[in-house]
Amino acid sequence: MEAPSPTKPIDPTKPSITTLSVEASQAEPSPLRKMFAVASIAAGIQFGWALQLSLLTPYVQLLGVPHAAASFIWLCGPISGLVVQPIVGYYSDKSTSRFGRRRPFILGGAVAVAIAVFLIGYAADIGYSAGDDITKKTRPRAVGVFVIGFWILDVANNMLQGPCRAFLADLAAGDQRKTRIANGFFSFFMAVGNVLGYAAGSYSSLHKIFPFTQTKACDVFCANLKSCFFFSILLLLFLATVALIYVKDKPVPPRAVQEDAQPSCFFQLFGALKELKRPMWMLMLVTAINWVGWFPYFLFDTDWMGREVYGGTAGEDAYAKGVRVGSLGLMVNAVVLGFMSLAVEPLGRMVGGVKRLWGIVNFILAIGFGMTIVITKVAEHERHLNPAAVGHPSTGVTVGSMVFFAVLGVPLAITFSVPFALASIYSSASGAGQGLSLGVLNLAIVVPQMVVSALSGPWDALFGGGNLPAFMVGAAAAALSAIMAIVLLPTPKPADEAKAASMVGGGFH
Repeated sequence: MEAPSPTKPIDPTKPSITTLSVEASQAEPSPLRKMFAVASIAAGIQFGWALQLSLLTPYVQLLGVPHAAASFIWLCGPISGLVVQPIVGYYSDKSTSRFGRRRPFILGGAVAVAIAVFLIGYAADIGYSAGDDITKKTRPRAVGVFVIGFWILDVANNMLQGPCRAFLADLAAGDQRKTRIANGFFSFFMAVGNVLGYAAGSYSSLHKIFPFTQTKACDVFCANLKSCFFFSILLLLFLATVALIYVKDKPVPPRAVQEDAQPSCFFQLFGALKELKRPMWMLMLVTAINWVGWFPYFLFDTDWMGREVYGGTAGEDAYAKGVRVGSLGLMVNAVVLGFMSLAVEPLGRMVGGVKRLWGIVNFILAIGFGMTIVITKVAEHERHLNPAAVGHPSTGVTVGSMVFFAVLGVPLAITFSVPFALASIYSSASGAGQGLSLGVLNLAIVVPQMVVSALSGPWDALFGGGNLPAFMVGAAAAALSAIMAIVLLPTPKPADEAKAASMVGGGFH
């Protein structure tokens, strides 16, 4: 998840790195074409995120990690979001590199992504070369290489996100209109990356473009994953190279950094907790419970399709087919998400405010999780009556699964925008800094992710090793967060609702 870089309120009597970023880097707003070029990097970043969300839980089980333990690997995402982004944002603000403040971090992140993707894609081959027995279920060396690559990938993606958004803010140079347009560009390219990534994950013959990817240690599913990541590397490196060459990033003079004596990012972030008002505490509580609901979906969506809907286990054709169809469902989800993101403001007015809208869609999220029970039980009944239905669920089950993915695009669009808008409103009303408030809100997102990652696998194993128990916890959390959003959150004043509209377009990672 992307963590906004914490900042402190600026002392107008003293030069700060934020003030100097405008004076030293962009005296006037840059042309929109330059913002478009920088924002396009989001497509390459999100392409990789989409592949992670759709393919890597199934892939790690193919390497022999038990389903109950697979979720532990995902702990790296929230940990890196909590730690890496604030650090990178802080030091990119203070960088005096002759290549600019943001460009070195963006380039470093892109190169790190390429290294990580290589390790993930070739984990099975490297493990086999190092002595793994591919006839055994578990390949410990391959798992080790995969975990290293996976953690590097999450750290690298978080290295990219913060500086890219900060670069856009630098280019806007305080112009509110261009800031909104730049964020709109970034959100648009995130949607493009999602659609491309999920589409690639759903295509079963991609490995034929790179025939060398299929090896003795790497079957068709593995080869497809490897091929998807090749496209991910090429897209990201191309977009990053074009943007970094085309858009200049002037360095900050060393004197400016020496004069800026702000405390470290973590002192600012955790110091802000002491000053939070009740509305922000309530928002953090509702957000935390809401993400307890969401994270099982992000962890196990395609695994659910391969395991419960298509009736396969990792390594079988039925499971691989279910994962591909699940990736197609995630593409449908991304399309709905994109369209719904444009409708947040009118929908909020229609139902009486954005906090009420958030509550309503959380009920939709709970109903969506309930759909998984119906779809799973119907698919199991079909396989019980006809064993040949393994890997071939009925049209009704397949359509129902696609409807599930499409329905969840609605609450996802609201979740990616309204909490951030409310944080902006509450912080403005209390006089707190928005950067710090958004940074604190991120704690309410990443901490539940770490809890769910640690507990969902053992919880599923306790109830037979499937995904439904985690989904049911998600349904309960979604329903509870819906009630709390409507009952506990203060209603923004009409004048503040306009601020919510300008905040639409927050993003998940």
